[in-house]
Amino acid sequence: MSLFEAIVLGLVQGLTEFLPISSSGHLRVVSALFGWPDPGAAFTAVSQIGTEIAVVIYFRKRIWAILSTWFRSLVNRELRADINARMGWYVIIGSIPIVVLGLLFEEQIDSVFRDLRLIALTLIVFGVILGIVDRYSRKYRSLEDLTISRGLTFGLFQALALIPGVSRSGGTITGGMLLGFNRKDAAEYSFLLALPAVFGAGVYKLTDIGGNEYAGWLATIVGTVIAGAVGFAVIAWLMKFISTHSFMPFVYYRVGLGILILTLVSFGVLSPQGGAESQPGRGEVLAEETAPAEESPEATPSPEPSEEPSPAIPSVDPTTGWEIDPEVGLPRNPDTGLYYDPELGMDVNYDPATGLATNPVTGEQYDPMERYETVE
Repeated sequence: MSLFEAIVLGLVQGLTEFLPISSSGHLRVVSALFGWPDPGAAFTAVSQIGTEIAVVIYFRKRIWAILSTWFRSLVNRELRADINARMGWYVIIGSIPIVVLGLLFEEQIDSVFRDLRLIALTLIVFGVILGIVDRYSRKYRSLEDLTISRGLTFGLFQALALIPGVSRSGGTITGGMLLGFNRKDAAEYSFLLALPAVFGAGVYKLTDIGGNEYAGWLATIVGTVIAGAVGFAVIAWLMKFISTHSFMPFVYYRVGLGILILTLVSFGVLSPQGGAESQPGRGEVLAEETAPAEESPEATPSPEPSEEPSPAIPSVDPTTGWEIDPEVGLPRNPDTGLYYDPELGMDVNYDPATGLATNPVTGEQYDPMERYETVE
């Protein structure tokens, strides 16, 4: 990843993290529109550390009150009824769903969930839900009315943000308004609730930076710093905006963006995997790791060699344009490094020991080579 890409994606992360429009979805969409590779789930998770540092700075007085009161309440029973002490427990309990589900669905989050079609649909569907809830819910509760069950419900809505396009803030704010909380307090608790999950995910994904990830350390650090600086300004603006305005402008934006993405994908302007065609350098590296050396010269001549009757497996997948591994029968996705099944339209797990691929949706194992056995 170049520094220019890191700067642009850092700006996008900072601008969209706290707005109910999905920062992870925007990172995918912007990368695809520019023809850049998917920055990867690791870059997304680590760059969010910058925006959460902005939360710590903006809500520093409230966070200090929560931490100090919560720790003192562990030995002082009289403080346990204080809202700040209770808030500490609510944040801990509300963070459980996203931690558990994030670990259970880590593989899907890194691959299947990053499909542009899924992102477009979640932008539209959850945008409409946000608009309906904002318009018709009764917003009569404040943070003083938080309970364990309500805090856990907030957390369940936050867990929906594991799917890019849902929006962490949008999901938790929607859940809060469904519970009757006013916009400002729902947003404040949403930002506080995100702290453990985002910091935890960012630290957990630090080990994935570099290596097979597209974004290296320098690009990730630059993107994270820019995201934090921009994010602080966005928090300050949003907290004032929602005090007197509804979320409907964001609803219209989400629906419009989702329709645009689906249109571009439908007409072939964007690949569902987004940006894969624009990274030949990385694709060539992956191809060199998987394809025999003597086959590499066959990629450049005209299609005449592929018309020979002997090979049953084409050298290039006609849907994606990616080189097919002749020993597996599938092309590699240059974005993720995983094998990609064009018939399923998604990345799949492949076990070289058994020669079987696994459908990530159904869990069914199958042999990709079987589809070529019927080819003359």
